[in-house]
Amino acid sequence: MSNLTNPTFGEAALIALLGIGFVFLVLAFLMVILLISAAIFQAIERKKAAKKAAAAPAPAAPEEKKAPLAKGSCGDLKLHDVPARDAAMVMAIVADELKTPLNELRFTSIKKAESEEAK
Repeated sequence: MSNLTNPTFGEAALIALLGIGFVFLVLAFLMVILLISAAIFQAIERKKAAKKAAAAPAPAAPEEKKAPLAKGSCGDLKLHDVPARDAAMVMAIVADELKTPLNELRFTSIKKAESEEAK
């Protein structure tokens, strides 16, 4: 390899192989660096996720899915010691006395009143 300006076929092949080998060596080195940095970043993300999971409160019991409201209804109705049949009759009587359609009235709570005799 005395004269590199005009190499023989063997010398040119050796130079090409050394150049290709060097390129693959550098690519392998870069791949190792990327794998190490990816492992470091994944470990950091796992630590953040663990801290976030520890800081988050325990999940509450799953909420009950409520049935959709009937067409024309105005929300929930709470019954206090009153059977549903009696509550429906009270609502119908109120709607009739007011001469108003039942779906235009809003009842939020129905409670049984104590009679004077019970006291």
